[in-house]
Amino acid sequence: MLYTVIAVLITLFALGAWLAPPRHSPAQVERGQYLVEVLGACGNCHTPRDEHGEIDAKHLAGGLEIRESFGVAVAPNITPDRETGLGRWSDAEIVRAIREGRSRDGRVLGPPMPFHLYRRLSDRDVQAVVRYLRTIPPVRNAVGPSRYTVPLPATYGPPVGRVGEPDRSNLVAYGEYLAGPVAHCMDCHTPRGAGGRADAGRLVAEAWRSGGRGAPATRRTSLRTRRPGSAGSTTASSSPPCTAPGATGSACYRRCRRPTTPAGSPRPTSERSSPTCAH
Repeated sequence: MLYTVIAVLITLFALGAWLAPPRHSPAQVERGQYLVEVLGACGNCHTPRDEHGEIDAKHLAGGLEIRESFGVAVAPNITPDRETGLGRWSDAEIVRAIREGRSRDGRVLGPPMPFHLYRRLSDRDVQAVVRYLRTIPPVRNAVGPSRYTVPLPATYGPPVGRVGEPDRSNLVAYGEYLAGPVAHCMDCHTPRGAGGRADAGRLVAEAWRSGGRGAPATRRTSLRTRRPGSAGSTTASSSPPCTAPGATGSACYRRCRRPTTPAGSPRPTSERSSPTCAH
């Protein structure tokens, strides 16, 4: 009888550990927050807006419509809400969606997500993104499907295997990693060639017009920079303001930096106006 009780207790303990939410180290969450809120600027597409700018209560809850030549992309809810967000998704499913452009049910996801760049996100960084997304408040916000007017590809490439860390001792290589897979600057600041694909031979060399707005060449242009963890920024050259809510131009939406504040802290009223486009 005693052995039976012990066996039941062990089983219940193991089951509880399996069902418990995964523990995330503070360093992983902090890195994920930096990638999501600062460099990746995910909120520029995944946070809906009103006449005052981003709606804080719906941060990363989706619903923003991005109108481009490919049709209308409706940004999904990426909060951990179990009904309308990522709450029922596994870590592996979220990673696959980010790096391979494949939804939980196997559907191919569409633009403007730069999957060709996200495929190069390191394993550590993409996991940090997932861990941070698990910590943000879940927001119940059902959004409609995207309405594409062009056919989507069958795949964006073969399944992504292991992706190692970039060499941080090589500042040029690490800078390319930050400007490419992480911040996806290349996606807006590289002209398009045949079929709308980025011209790899002219990376960040010329403007690519998106939604009526051209992204300037950056080889001779000083860019707006923002220190992680601060709401301020330094500007070496003038930058045009973001378009009004509902306007086109995903290039601008993806480049406007959301002021970074500690998790759960409201932004000052002065920072809630429509942000400035970082290109």
